[in-house]
Amino acid sequence: MTLAVPAPAPPPAVPRAAGLRATARITARADGGGATRLPVLDGDGPIALRRLRADGHRARVCVVGAMSAPLGGDRLAIEAVAEHGASLQITAAAATVALPGRGADHAVYDVRLTVADGARLEWLPEPLISAAGSDLRMTTTVDLAPTARLVLREEQVLGRSGEPTGALRSRLRIRRAGRTLLDQETAYGPGAPGWDTAAVLDGHRATGQLVLVDPELADDPVAVRLLGDAAGDAGAGVLAPLAGPAALVTAVAPDALRVRRLLDEAARSHLQFGL
Repeated sequence: MTLAVPAPAPPPAVPRAAGLRATARITARADGGGATRLPVLDGDGPIALRRLRADGHRARVCVVGAMSAPLGGDRLAIEAVAEHGASLQITAAAATVALPGRGADHAVYDVRLTVADGARLEWLPEPLISAAGSDLRMTTTVDLAPTARLVLREEQVLGRSGEPTGALRSRLRIRRAGRTLLDQETAYGPGAPGWDTAAVLDGHRATGQLVLVDPELADDPVAVRLLGDAAGDAGAGVLAPLAGPAALVTAVAPDALRVRRLLDEAARSHLQFGL
């Protein structure tokens, strides 16, 4: 007689831990020979970091999402430091999607950038998508030395295709030599009055901004310019100087692709650099 032995049952699936805590860290250091090294490149939790091929003196890092995040209750952070004379570019492999969690708690995503004298940092992630039901508080804090240079792009998409947006609160703070250069806060979605009116987004569902800080702008500030379609059907934007050696581009459009085009237009045509 042959006895049939049942196959062992697979182990139960381990659910994703609620309320992840993770901080990824990057340090860029000039090596004295014309290159920038990455002595610290530590991913954590859902934030994986990949070293890309260097571009001349500039070191390049790509942020890769290792799992769905941020979810409600998560506390995530990225800390990047460009030391004296270093040049660092940080990009992302894909958009970041804020999703609802199991509980009612909101998610937190903090980006902290520090740029030393003679250093340059480019923060160029892909868009942040606020999915329906999500609740995210995002803060980007930048500390610049007097001769530091910064290129920072942020883009936000309110809702995936065919769905309403989640709740998104975002704050951008940039300090140069200890003094505030820019401090702005935006709020979209449930609980934010007036965000979709003509005074704010006027029905658009994508927004973005580009900040350039360069000591050379102290002697040659940019002029105010309007960008895009005057009717606003394909999006519109404005380029304006800040009270310091810096310029700010702000754009709104029906989708992320058209926001990116407006920011690229400003970078190439009016700020004389490519992203």
